[in-house]
Amino acid sequence: MLALFGLTRAAFGLLEPLAPDVGSRWAAKLWFRTPPGSRRPAVPLAPGTPFTVRVDGRRVVGQSWGEGPVVYLVHGWGGWGTQLTAFVEPLVSLGFKVVTFDGPSHGESEPGVSGPGRTTLYEQSDALAMVVAEHGPAYALIAHSAGAAVVAMQQREGLKPDRLVFLAPMAHPTPSTMTFARRFGFGERIRRRMVRRIESKFGVTMDAFAIPSLASEQAVPPLLVVHDRNDEDTPISGGQELVRAWPDARLVTTLGLGHHRILRDKAVVAEAVDFVRTTPRV
Repeated sequence: MLALFGLTRAAFGLLEPLAPDVGSRWAAKLWFRTPPGSRRPAVPLAPGTPFTVRVDGRRVVGQSWGEGPVVYLVHGWGGWGTQLTAFVEPLVSLGFKVVTFDGPSHGESEPGVSGPGRTTLYEQSDALAMVVAEHGPAYALIAHSAGAAVVAMQQREGLKPDRLVFLAPMAHPTPSTMTFARRFGFGERIRRRMVRRIESKFGVTMDAFAIPSLASEQAVPPLLVVHDRNDEDTPISGGQELVRAWPDARLVTTLGLGHHRILRDKAVVAEAVDFVRTTPRV
């Protein structure tokens, strides 16, 4: 696997100066691929009540625990629902119902419309909409990485939670395209063309997926952002920008947890649960 990745980087290194258009087509295809992820819970937890919804006729699976106002846990790109299980027991003990799910082409869910290992944020957003329709209005959502962008997309469609917690959010996809380019070994000639291809595919610019602008478009709920200072996947600058744009937001920073350990750190979990526990509406 490492050898193949090395060959991929080498190929992109050649395509960058010689054939950036070819490189951008390849890069755009890779952009929509989901990296392989585990299906194990992040922390040991008794199985919840399983459920299934359909998105474009394809099966999306999840679990729920407890009863009460609903808190949805939304994984990021390449993640899975039970990746956020550290939050389940503390929330259930406070009287919340907690719902997780695997997005299309993730975890136990069926592939999306583009086939195995491929999906889009639009498809993930549709899955969240169907899960909310199944389990009821969201009191709060706790979302990781690109899951935060999925939540924001649904807010633009009318989702109105009382509380939001974003963990290492992908506040804007443009920095993520730069991280993606560094990872695969290509530069700005391919990256800029790749971005134009993606924008052409959906008929919108990357700005359409930016979370900070949501606060200027509509009333937004209180927000807690937790971000590690050394996150190599989603730079903390995105979390800082998001908090500056949001009228009622707070940033908690960590050091040394990176992009994934932040999901199971006891202090992070306690901070998020304490933020969510504010007396829900009746």
